Amino acid sequence: MAEGEHTLAVFIDFENLALGFRGKRDKRFEIQKVLERLVEKGKLIVKKAYADWADYAEYKKPLHEAAIELIEIPKRAMAGKNSADIRLCVDALDLCYSKEHIDTFVIVSGDSDFSPLVSKLKENGKRVIGLGMKESSSNLLVDNCDEFIYYEDLERPLGIPPKIEQDLPEKKKEAFQLLVDSVLALVRENKEVLWSSMVKETMKRKKPSFNESYYGYRTFSDLLEDAEKEGIIQLRTDTRSGTYVIVGFGKEQKKAEAAGVKESKERKPRKTSKPHWRPRPRRPKPKTPSPTPDSPDVPNVSETESIA
Repeated sequence: MAEGEHTLAVFIDFENLALGFRGKRDKRFEIQKVLERLVEKGKLIVKKAYADWADYAEYKKPLHEAAIELIEIPKRAMAGKNSADIRLCVDALDLCYSKEHIDTFVIVSGDSDFSPLVSKLKENGKRVIGLGMKESSSNLLVDNCDEFIYYEDLERPLGIPPKIEQDLPEKKKEAFQLLVDSVLALVRENKEVLWSSMVKETMKRKKPSFNESYYGYRTFSDLLEDAEKEGIIQLRTDTRSGTYVIVGFGKEQKKAEAAGVKESKERKPRKTSKPHWRPRPRRPKPKTPSPTPDSPDVPNVSETESIA
């Protein structure tokens, strides 16, 4: 096990999870999305799901293919209690005390009844991650977990990954896509420095059968150099260790920088040009005589002379 790698135990309250999908015909629970997100946290050691599987027969096959142990729980009418919640809590606490090497517990549910379990696990020095639907997750459970992941956020891509050219060989496209997904996973986990060894460990967690020689590369460094050549990533050599560090994506980052420079140039204030025409001089308006106050009628001199 790599130094600093977390070990996870996953417990799925499938009945509660199914409640969040009730009434959504266009959506279906995909366990692979959940596992792909959790494998970024560390190594998955234990995976268990609890439900009355007679009601969820269509999910049994994908869960079996994901190597998840299905725990059969009788219906509530027969048991008289929510046996799934009780069994999940018992198994989680038993694992907490018996397997000290497991340091992270994942509760896939939004039920507030698991809040005391979360508190007890944290008392024993365990890190607790919750995962559930936004509509069916209790705020009490969300706030009590060290980290809570909403299922809806698993479907939202992080940033704009570089586009892999379609004219590349199939094996090379597969390797580059796995590399991009692993880099995005490390960025999502807020890793500041993306060492090549760290990226390779993430790729092997996502695909345990990964081997660079299968894709035609002698070493993992050769794969990274080819990816940089194709414009997928950007590399930097660490001066102290001499190993590669991934500092960003290739083509898309250059395009974004070019677009930013173009926008900044367009936003520069333009010089105002003087008009070529001359304004016409305005003629002064004739002044109208102001009216004088009424005065008694005084005959003119000419009028008096004519009368005489």
